[in-house]
Amino acid sequence: MNFNLQKSETLLELAELLTQQSDYRESVHLISLTAGVLFDADAASIIMINPSTQQTVKTIFRGGKELGVEKHRLVQNLVIGWMMRHEQPFLSADLKADPRFQGDVFEDDVVRAVMCAPLRMQRAALGYLLVLSESQVGQFDECALKLLQQMAAVCAPFLSNVQHIQEYFEAPLPEEVLLAQYAGLGMLGRSKPFVELLRAIESAARCDVRVLLEGQSGTGKERVARAVHQGSLRKSRPFVAVDCGAIPENLIESELFGHVKGAFTGANYERRGLFEEAHGGTLFMDEIANLPYDMQAKLLRVLQEGEIRPVGSNKPKAVDVRIIAASSASLRKMVAQQKFREDLYYRLHVFPVYVPTLNERRQDIPLLADHFLKKFVLQQRKQAASFHPALVRFMQQRQWSGNIRELENFVERLVTLASPEMRVLHHKILPAEFQREFKKNATITEEPAPAPSLTERVNALEAQLIRQALAEHDWNQSQAARSLQISEYTIRYKMEKLGIVKPEEPAQ
Repeated sequence: MNFNLQKSETLLELAELLTQQSDYRESVHLISLTAGVLFDADAASIIMINPSTQQTVKTIFRGGKELGVEKHRLVQNLVIGWMMRHEQPFLSADLKADPRFQGDVFEDDVVRAVMCAPLRMQRAALGYLLVLSESQVGQFDECALKLLQQMAAVCAPFLSNVQHIQEYFEAPLPEEVLLAQYAGLGMLGRSKPFVELLRAIESAARCDVRVLLEGQSGTGKERVARAVHQGSLRKSRPFVAVDCGAIPENLIESELFGHVKGAFTGANYERRGLFEEAHGGTLFMDEIANLPYDMQAKLLRVLQEGEIRPVGSNKPKAVDVRIIAASSASLRKMVAQQKFREDLYYRLHVFPVYVPTLNERRQDIPLLADHFLKKFVLQQRKQAASFHPALVRFMQQRQWSGNIRELENFVERLVTLASPEMRVLHHKILPAEFQREFKKNATITEEPAPAPSLTERVNALEAQLIRQALAEHDWNQSQAARSLQISEYTIRYKMEKLGIVKPEEPAQ
């Protein structure tokens, strides 16, 4: 990659434009845009260090191709982490083959060449300027890195306003950014209760305190707990989940705190408990209301002292674990009924988060149902692409006592009952118990499943003839086209248009 005088002139022009720019955010945008153009990069990011802590970093602008939030974040974390440890600029001609990251997983070639330079003012680090190439190995070299360092030196004075930097760390994310970020974690929705939940997750992730998730069964509390962990400073450490109601009462102490060899009959070896496995990270204790009363006292002592005592041992072990607890039962009521310890309740109730029911998120039901439809159509190799409007209304208006989990199971049943060729799922395929509910629901106007149009009938007939010809000629497209007296181009076009693909060979 050759950089000539024109590149240097671009930096001078950038400096002049930044001098004339009074809006901090516009300056950030201009720098990122120029970096992308200057290095012919697929994406460019500006990452700033939190002025208050001098530890946490935040991407304040990312421009270029949309590579996926998680992929970009993985690359960014690896590169910035390396630079913080070594205090050097970073260059990699091929990140996937880079020996510095042996053991880090790159399943595909989404990102290849990467370089990053520090933004400094009087030797103090402000942040980082990072550019990357999606697929071109060797796009950046030492010459390019030197130019990036020059660009960082030019831009740093215009990015050094501490007050403006601090605003990025304190201001809430714009709603669209927030929704996109959590969609990458499998959390989908747009309703007001859902956005409020995401705001609560953001706040909980920023502070390293105990969190209590309250909400009905099936609302996705474990997914919420994982999102809190992923947004916290502990995200690189373990996330361990345990269902307190699924462990026999006589085993739960050993499960949580571990045991030494010979502690009880069958303890033939020493075993670490879940607290030790989660050391440095997060322990998610689901359905904590099911914890036996005597175990509640032992858990309280762990929270107070930061130490566990394995079963059969008299030696305490220090543990550093963030607890996120969850309950579908009201712990406050259980405290009043003396079924849950009041002192433990207040230890857990530091940062309460309410997880709304699906009935409170009716606006999100079409989005969630569509997500589940795509998932199960792929698993079952069906053709269904959408729901009939009457079925969507039914889903939005019925009571979902089982919440998101029940909706997911409902969609899976529909896909299972649908014929392989069915493109639109309608209420005629509802199981008998739902058929009765559909008819009883007076708010839903029952509509007949739409009769296929002439175009749909023609397409169905064409698809049938093409599949038959392909099957007769072992899926050789040239031979199948000749047998149908059409060109090879035409058969390929129609296969793509009609969604015809060769069935996978059955596993041996």
